[in-house]
Amino acid sequence: MNPYELTIGQARAELDGGNISSRELTESCLARIKKVDGDIHSFIRVTEDEALEQADAADKQIAAGKAEPLCGIPLSMKDLLCTRGITTTCGSKILENFVPPYDATVVEKLKSQGAVILGKVAMDEFAMGSTSENCAFDVPENPWKSGYVAGGSSGGSATSVAGMECLGSLGSDTGGSIRQPASLCGVVGIKPTYGRVSRYGLVAFASSLDQIGPLTRDVTDSAMMMNGIAGYDKRDSTSVKEDLPDFTAALTQGMQGLKVGIPREYFGEGLDPEVVQVVKNGVQILKDAGAEIVDVSLPHTEYCVAVYYLIAPAEASSNLARYDGVVYGYRDQDAESLVDMYRETRSHGFGDEVKRRILIGTYALSSGYYDAYYKKASQVRTLILNDFQKAYESCDLLISPVTPTPAWRRGVHADDPLALYLSDILTISANLAGIPGMSVPGGFSSDGLPIGIQLQGSHFREDILFRAAYNLELGTKLANKCPDMG
Repeated sequence: MNPYELTIGQARAELDGGNISSRELTESCLARIKKVDGDIHSFIRVTEDEALEQADAADKQIAAGKAEPLCGIPLSMKDLLCTRGITTTCGSKILENFVPPYDATVVEKLKSQGAVILGKVAMDEFAMGSTSENCAFDVPENPWKSGYVAGGSSGGSATSVAGMECLGSLGSDTGGSIRQPASLCGVVGIKPTYGRVSRYGLVAFASSLDQIGPLTRDVTDSAMMMNGIAGYDKRDSTSVKEDLPDFTAALTQGMQGLKVGIPREYFGEGLDPEVVQVVKNGVQILKDAGAEIVDVSLPHTEYCVAVYYLIAPAEASSNLARYDGVVYGYRDQDAESLVDMYRETRSHGFGDEVKRRILIGTYALSSGYYDAYYKKASQVRTLILNDFQKAYESCDLLISPVTPTPAWRRGVHADDPLALYLSDILTISANLAGIPGMSVPGGFSSDGLPIGIQLQGSHFREDILFRAAYNLELGTKLANKCPDMG
């Protein structure tokens, strides 16, 4: 086995046992990146020199017996997490040369534990998209099938893990941007409860929806990374002071005594039959493991897409107003006046999808329309949250598809953004409600494309999701199953 093929858990044992060094593990991942990244385009920037320095420092910690669980583990970071001294582009031309003077809290935490940062990975521009095709730089390609989308917006995070270029990655999820690419690329991805993981240093898309989480090759690795990044941060006003369990301790607790709800609204028209069958198999696995299966209803599901695509663009319109060419980022050099400079900077610096969402959001917030659109959407958002709270009175977690279909061909929806918006219909509700959601590999389509199973829990009950996810993993036997890329 090549070192880059190890899971985080396996690598931890090998590092602690002296069978491999962090430098050897890191060099193996860097060689893997050089070999396959020309095909899957995960990385915007590889920080080889910094990674090797961090690996050498980790080896010293390990030798001194001071290694934490993620010490010496090579990881990738979605390129909207601020990294001190390293370019953070958000997949956008407007931030092509932006170098943050500080680390995001999650990056700071990982570095303090001795993790190795291999570089920054590709994403939809400012996290706006479902395929990563909106990246201003290279577009990630699905490692399982050339010419197919990797999902988005954390596409580079998913492909770097599935392609075995790193042992784990951090992404962000505003409407499914961790879970959806995790499903399409056959890896594990979790969106924690809103407030569980600090957003300080995350370049904002929609501040009431964004959340950072890990993508990994198996459920144990996901729990280990959650242990490393979760917790209260006074620098994030939305961070919550909540007891932090050891998520790895939940893995082997079994399903006895848990009720798993099947939301009937998540199984309507438009679902690929192979997706439905994979989820049904997952339900049976949990039932055989001792769970009780119950039917539940989330009656306001049909409004989720409309609510999301008013709230998220409105918050994006506000957050992205700072990119005007004055303080940092791209500036048009040919403008003859201040107004022209604003206009040309934003016209040339932003891609089409970002401009589309800024226009939608600005309109929804404008005088005379705020009450009709943004305020009304916020009211319906409360009804969606109430649906989940009522459902959790009769069950402990929900099981459903992640996406209506497996991955699709690149470019097929290039002229139909609404079709892409609808592909998020099963994931955005968790962001609107602030609850944790998780994608676990469940099976494959007849074309050999991965299909994930979505688990959703009540606020701050990620431990229950990990219990169920671990049992699904045991039943499907898909842990650490990666594409054959040579």
